[in-house]
Amino acid sequence: MSSFIDIITLDNFQHKMPRWDLNSANHLFALVDMGSNGIRFSISDLSPPRARLLPCIYRERAAISLFDALNKPPTSPNQQGGTAPMVFPPETIKLVAQTLARFRAIAVDDYGVPPSQVTVFATEAMRRAQNAVAMLTAINAEVPDLVVYVLAPQVETLFGSVGARSGFVDVKGLFLDLGGGSVQMTYMDTYAAKARGGHEGDKEESTEGGYEIAAALAGESLPFGAARLIRVLQDAGADVQAAETQKLHSGMGEAFETLRAQFPTLAATVAEARERDGPGIDIYLCGGGFRGYGSMLMHNSSVQPYPIPAIGSYVVSGDEFGRANHLLKVNAEFDGKIFGMSKRRRTQFPAIVAVVKALIAAVPRIRSVTFCAGGNREGALATMLPREVRESNPLDLVDAPPYSTPMPPLATAALPADILDTLLSAFPPTTAGALNPLTSASAFSLHFGPIYIRQAWARAGEDADANASAALHDAVAGNPGCPGLTHVARAILGLTLCARWGAGVSPIDRDLYRGLRALVGAADPDALLWADYLGAATAALARVVPAWPKSRQAIDNSIRFRCTSESGKKLKILLDISISKTAARGLDPQDLVDLFKNVAKNRADIKVVVTVSQLG
Repeated sequence: MSSFIDIITLDNFQHKMPRWDLNSANHLFALVDMGSNGIRFSISDLSPPRARLLPCIYRERAAISLFDALNKPPTSPNQQGGTAPMVFPPETIKLVAQTLARFRAIAVDDYGVPPSQVTVFATEAMRRAQNAVAMLTAINAEVPDLVVYVLAPQVETLFGSVGARSGFVDVKGLFLDLGGGSVQMTYMDTYAAKARGGHEGDKEESTEGGYEIAAALAGESLPFGAARLIRVLQDAGADVQAAETQKLHSGMGEAFETLRAQFPTLAATVAEARERDGPGIDIYLCGGGFRGYGSMLMHNSSVQPYPIPAIGSYVVSGDEFGRANHLLKVNAEFDGKIFGMSKRRRTQFPAIVAVVKALIAAVPRIRSVTFCAGGNREGALATMLPREVRESNPLDLVDAPPYSTPMPPLATAALPADILDTLLSAFPPTTAGALNPLTSASAFSLHFGPIYIRQAWARAGEDADANASAALHDAVAGNPGCPGLTHVARAILGLTLCARWGAGVSPIDRDLYRGLRALVGAADPDALLWADYLGAATAALARVVPAWPKSRQAIDNSIRFRCTSESGKKLKILLDISISKTAARGLDPQDLVDLFKNVAKNRADIKVVVTVSQLG
């Protein structure tokens, strides 16, 4: 091969790919993923301290299907009647070369990405093409300084799984990536890795490079991508279809059994799942094919219209995931536009369903399925970062400016944890039956409390109703990607902030408000109570302490919450708000009581009683 062609393997990827340097003057990185179904381009700003979030500042997709180009019917009379060669047509080669030249110009000339930090990699279609060298030669002629890396299957598994994992605090489960030409399966357990001190210890972490490399080595890549499989299902005879479907099922089953034998924690989970009360296995899915399946699930959700458009961190139960036949029927019969589903994806949907059915048949019991936003590009970026950055908690960074008001630059300023402790004291004791904000879905149990607190005093100069509206829309569109936050967590965050500003919902926002509440209520009905309650308590705190508290002592000297509960026909939550004489000047105590008037108004089993007293 020519010098501009390079193969990326697990042995050399850390040396071939650009590396992130904390002290670099430029932290912009551009990536092009030449996938089988399309060519995706993005520019990310990995400047500290937010590098862990992999912030994308530009993205574009070229609708060039390399797999379709490889499988065009033969045009030469000499090829008729035989097997068509797997080659890229000249027009595709030219278009790809010009597209990459455009992307490179956008990155370097328009955004200032250093040429050494522009990376192009190709996957299954380039590996299968007999004239891959011709494609790469044309790209080199169009853009001489651009190197195209061809990923080995194990590296594609590595990038896909790390990219999917990058959107979460911790993960434990199967990871699958469904592209146009292939589907990869592997397993990751960050909890076990951390328990063993990061990446040393037993069989799962014996491979140099940590659990990610172990996952890549153990993973399997099967040649059953959506674009390839749909051709078999549409064009091949019944015998070939049956044979290929059987290969898919056996391949998926063998891949799962290989992983079960390799990873003790997966084996233990499988053993528990096969017991009557076993919890089941969690699955994380990425790639365009699986995201299409997730979009179809959202289209058929019991919550309609579904309020959050992003497919990333959309979670469904194993039972809901298994509605494959119903979704196939909807795809065939629904004439309108399905959000998140292109015409091409809907055409490929029978193949996607075939892969899903093979996965369901291979796994003994699926507890939950999470659809991930990340993929090969995010994985490639994440592997550039040092381990301590890559494994850090994204929730510590999501709330960083410009997304919220920063804490005051005072050494004595109250920390978010101090404020959260004060607000937690407004809740009833954890002995109050099943009502427990630490176990129900809330800012406390879902660990986004600091994000919430940083926004509690933001926009204090704006109209309260406008802030309530902004909170709802931020739940949908704010903090793009929201690493570490599921759809339910995003909805609870938005509803809690909305309640903090009085939940004055305008007519245009009512459907969004109802949709978010329906989404949360379906997951945990008590979560709606705690979102409203925490929002009201925060509003009371902010009324008494109108700016970010200068210290924990400043909070304690101004306001204190005391909460008890009484059981009976109704559970009574009895909240006393004590405020200092100084802080009470000009305040009408009834205004504080009224902040809670809508809390639990739809709960026949709960009554909230608020009193205001003098601190001292």
